[in-house]
Amino acid sequence: MSKHGTIVSINVSRGGVPKLPVASALVSPAGLDGDGQRDRRHHGGPERALCLYSQDRIDALRGEGHTIAAGTTGENLTIRGLDWDAVIPGAVLHVGGLTFEITSYASPCTSIRPSFRDADSTRISQKVHPGWSRVYARVVGEGEIREGDAVLLTPSIPLGDD
Repeated sequence: MSKHGTIVSINVSRGGVPKLPVASALVSPAGLDGDGQRDRRHHGGPERALCLYSQDRIDALRGEGHTIAAGTTGENLTIRGLDWDAVIPGAVLHVGGLTFEITSYASPCTSIRPSFRDADSTRISQKVHPGWSRVYARVVGEGEIREGDAVLLTPSIPLGDD
């Protein structure tokens, strides 16, 4: 994997899952235009404007027998090719003139259980399976993103004890 990736799916819904693919979308600090969340206490807002996930992780999960697909776990952007182990809080993604700052891991909720064998959505829990979680991001700037856009990862820099 690398620090270069590609948006393979942009996913929106009026609330809930699955989020369905669109070819392009306007994005701002408020999130994707046309996307909504049913539970605003746990989803959305400036620190969780976007939910991101790895198509490479989805492919591996499908290989384990899960029915997960792009958008079925509520992610707004599905990205292929990034070193997902490096997509952690503090990392920064660049898409065109936009910046997405990774703020936290996204805990799995019960609404995504149908995407998993035995309805075990903890398969993508950071606490249970580190490196397999979706992530939330804040958006710096606003503009249009498109399926196929390049994504550049700037890894998180650990803070030292100066």
